[in-house]
Amino acid sequence: MTGETSPREAAVGYRRPPAATRFTKGQSGNPRGRPKGKANGLPYESVLGQIVTITENGQTKRVTAAEAFLLKLMKDAFAGDAAAMRDMLSTIEAAKSTRYTTDPNAISQIVISPMRPGSVTSALKHLRMGTKLCAFTERARVLLEPWIVEAALARLGDQPMTVEDQRTVLAATRTPWKVKWPAWWVVEV
Repeated sequence: MTGETSPREAAVGYRRPPAATRFTKGQSGNPRGRPKGKANGLPYESVLGQIVTITENGQTKRVTAAEAFLLKLMKDAFAGDAAAMRDMLSTIEAAKSTRYTTDPNAISQIVISPMRPGSVTSALKHLRMGTKLCAFTERARVLLEPWIVEAALARLGDQPMTVEDQRTVLAATRTPWKVKWPAWWVVEV
């Protein structure tokens, strides 16, 4: 009975393909393997990378789902939720441990500065748009950096400011002699 097939092997039907098309023992059913680009694990990147719309301080903005999740976690932590505080601290520690130290632009410190609504003083300092005159005083005057003054004046184009507004801008600029003032500027530096 070496060359013959038994009636059981010759039967064709559900889960019994014809003997000629069956895989031989040891042959893969998918010889080329999984196509390149297919996800191997859970789709965290595709889910957390989606853009969602959130409302923050009455304004809507579009962020990734991961950012929205972290913002909600941070809000809950600051509201006093102990579990959210623990999660936020573990997230910060995980971010610190996976951060690359060779990147010169890497974030080395997260500074949370609570401020009153409408207060832009500390925001200007953190964005390096302004400089605090006295670093040791809480309520020190902040002066605008020359580059931000130039950028704002460029947005105005050929629309001149009033002389009073020009004096205000000049008084609020840290190093006014470094600013390239527009042709319509009349207040002396």
